[in-house]
Amino acid sequence: MTLKLNRGDRLVIATHNPGKLKEFDVLLGSTGLDLVSAGQMGVPEPEETGDSFVANARLKASASMTATGLPALADDSGIEIDALDGAPGIYSARWAGEPRDFSAAMARVQRELAEKGAFDDGTAPRANFNCTLCIATPDGRTECFEGKVFGHLEFPPRGDRGFGYDPIFVPDGHDVTFAEMKPELKDTISHRAVAFSLFSKTVLG
Repeated sequence: MTLKLNRGDRLVIATHNPGKLKEFDVLLGSTGLDLVSAGQMGVPEPEETGDSFVANARLKASASMTATGLPALADDSGIEIDALDGAPGIYSARWAGEPRDFSAAMARVQRELAEKGAFDDGTAPRANFNCTLCIATPDGRTECFEGKVFGHLEFPPRGDRGFGYDPIFVPDGHDVTFAEMKPELKDTISHRAVAFSLFSKTVLG
């Protein structure tokens, strides 16, 4: 039976990332769900030992669900760069180190692309953002939803909106980076928006 949530149900958002939490609030704000973050519930972040976005999202959702006894929604997301064979992928946050320094991570991307000769033909390197959402419920069920958005990379980074690798990613059909884009537009076309649309149609529909 398909998982279903109703207005007023409490849902744990399995994240400690303020940027992600803000996007979750925007994307789920009209659903009538009672949202609370894993951080607010005192749930520690589990080690991300999965080998895919799906595995890590399921792991995080299950950890928050087990700790709280409530339905929990997690995402695992990152950027996959064609010329780097899909890297950094599930390691996107880890490329930023501790504490998270995405300026350093974007500099590493540019450096490794240059080493691969990705700029030599004058075309912008292709990439996509991936967001995989997974919901886990106390009855032991899980369901995952994958969203992707494709585009290219531009350097130097531009824009001060968004977070992570947003300042270097230009989605197809647009000429500004995610970090330059108005939030109301990004919230309709991003990888997270695609995944949330699938989640909403299935779990909230």
